[in-house]
Amino acid sequence: MGSENLPRTEANVLRGHEGAVLAARFNSNGEYVLSCGKDRTIRLWNPHRGLHIKTYKSHGREVRDVHVTADNSKLTSCGGDRQVFYWDVATGRVIRKFRGHDSEVNAVKFNEYASVVVSAGYDRSLRAWDCRSQSTEPIQIIDSFADSVMSVCLTKTEIIAGSVDGTVRTFDIRIGRETSDDLGHPVNCISLSNDGNCVLANCLDSTLRLFDRSTGESLQEYKGHTCKSFKMDSCLTNSDAHVAGGSEDGYIYFWDLVDAQVVSSFRAHSSVVTSVSYHPKDDCMISASVDGLIRVWKA
Repeated sequence: MGSENLPRTEANVLRGHEGAVLAARFNSNGEYVLSCGKDRTIRLWNPHRGLHIKTYKSHGREVRDVHVTADNSKLTSCGGDRQVFYWDVATGRVIRKFRGHDSEVNAVKFNEYASVVVSAGYDRSLRAWDCRSQSTEPIQIIDSFADSVMSVCLTKTEIIAGSVDGTVRTFDIRIGRETSDDLGHPVNCISLSNDGNCVLANCLDSTLRLFDRSTGESLQEYKGHTCKSFKMDSCLTNSDAHVAGGSEDGYIYFWDLVDAQVVSSFRAHSSVVTSVSYHPKDDCMISASVDGLIRVWKA
């Protein structure tokens, strides 16, 4: 895929959040978008038609992350109120509140079977919660980090997390083994390549780092944007040909995966771009910002 197919034409603007939008994500098939923010709400959108579908309210403070199951029936969220919520999408009802983190919760993810939620917290821990059990106690706590855990990804057998302590740690849950890759700079977001072989880490020295998941070998670094004090998502495009990321000056950048050249950059928002999410199949992307807006971009 050439850079001419990259989305940079605004197709829709999703308005409704009051204050900063902290995360916005496509669902698994790219039909819907979930967003969350400072206004303590989670919102469900049809981004292709620019429609707001539903608002979910129950958090007591800002909502920092949201993730939806593959069948779109349940979602999980977390935030400044130290809780992890497990919701029914259709009714908007909170099925369960998981309490246990000692501080704000930064990130949440479902496992592949939507039976477990893993959360990452300011209290330097990862916690795993069983969605099918009535218990509100975590089934596992991983607290080997030296600082706040900012981001988490799951594979079939592993939990991968990035921390302000400068490490990306991988926990193999089958054999109980932990491996750590020290990137030397605070990590505020990690994402997996679509083939699952690489981790992209967004670091607070305004550098994105790509490394091989099996060997820990550094593959490439991507620069040009500004990332010094905000948690900002980054991702790979659905073909793994380009890296996409936001910047604190409101710009979005696309880099060539292999040679790390900036192939496209444009002003997307009037303030920090907190989140970018790429459509799983089409040349379409959404971006969210401190300016309160979510923008839909198409090629």
